[in-house]
Amino acid sequence: MRRTPAVLAAVACSLGLLLAACGNNAPPPSAPSEPVAADAPRVGVILPDTATSARWAHSDEPLLREALRERGLAPIVQNAQGDAQKFAQIADSMLSRRVRVLIIAAPSGDVGATVQQRAQRQGVPVIDYDRLNAGGSADYYVSFDHEAVGELQAGALSDALRERPGAQVIEIGGASTDHNAALVHRGQSGQLGPRYASGQLRLVSSRFVEGWDNQAGGRVFEQLLTANGGRVDGVLAANDGLAASVITVLQKYGLAGSVPVTGQDMTVDGLRAILRGHQAATVFKPIHQEAAVTAELAGALARRDRATADSLAGQLVRDPVTGREVKSVLLAPRLITREDIKSVLGPGRIRTEEICRGEPAAACRQLGITS
Repeated sequence: MRRTPAVLAAVACSLGLLLAACGNNAPPPSAPSEPVAADAPRVGVILPDTATSARWAHSDEPLLREALRERGLAPIVQNAQGDAQKFAQIADSMLSRRVRVLIIAAPSGDVGATVQQRAQRQGVPVIDYDRLNAGGSADYYVSFDHEAVGELQAGALSDALRERPGAQVIEIGGASTDHNAALVHRGQSGQLGPRYASGQLRLVSSRFVEGWDNQAGGRVFEQLLTANGGRVDGVLAANDGLAASVITVLQKYGLAGSVPVTGQDMTVDGLRAILRGHQAATVFKPIHQEAAVTAELAGALARRDRATADSLAGQLVRDPVTGREVKSVLLAPRLITREDIKSVLGPGRIRTEEICRGEPAAACRQLGITS
């Protein structure tokens, strides 16, 4: 994979593609948008689930819907709820309705690749959204530098354990069938591998959790923890949902707050866990930018304007199965620790009252976070 230059963090801003302020992951304002023309090109969007991360329903769905409408497109947005068969059925339905473009974030690479083959036979271009379907045939790919996500997580955990030589680490990763999870793990390993080899840190165990299933992640973590005699000094959790399950187990064993835990997606629950001192960091991926760039790309494809689409997707990502280079846009993630939370709050963003109610209120006051 060709790594993302830092300047790509602002690519959507420079192209004028954002729906609101750059870095804003809140849903678009509730004011109704202009009606889409009856003959507007249809664009199908299939999201993977609502269980593994709050982002899919809270951020991606409304942001994609609004971004596509703003570009004169008629979005058809559905969620497969983690069911591969349902995902394929939704795709068939959308193709029968003659969508001009298909945007997919598949529950697994296999079903994503199958859907792409069907779309290709009908001449419908496909954009892999957020997840590359390894072995597939997507025309374009829009996502984040997930290897950098793993590097940020590993760096945050290393910093938290700096004064604890030989600290024992358990790694809880995402689905083994998700190429993103593999990239995150690669980024983590690049940072932590040398520390494990030197003995600065000790890897207890590293496990992927199928389907990014949060409950399963909690069970896996508890099994690894008890097998290690109830000892752990740090947990590398791949996203905020898995982190929450890990923290629940740590609370059961009286370890929450003393064991740093990482995350990803900057969910409300993740930020609240950081304020409570139960989570060390999360990773912010500007979904506003991702949705906006994807909508711009879909607009060009709906107009049969491949030249514009190619100019937007100026990077290349190698499919690890086929070796094919996929035209891509990769955006830069950002680490969020306790000290960074204030900077991601405000009008049109995550609301102060969402994270500061109840137990985290004292931490918010201490950090100068006020409504």
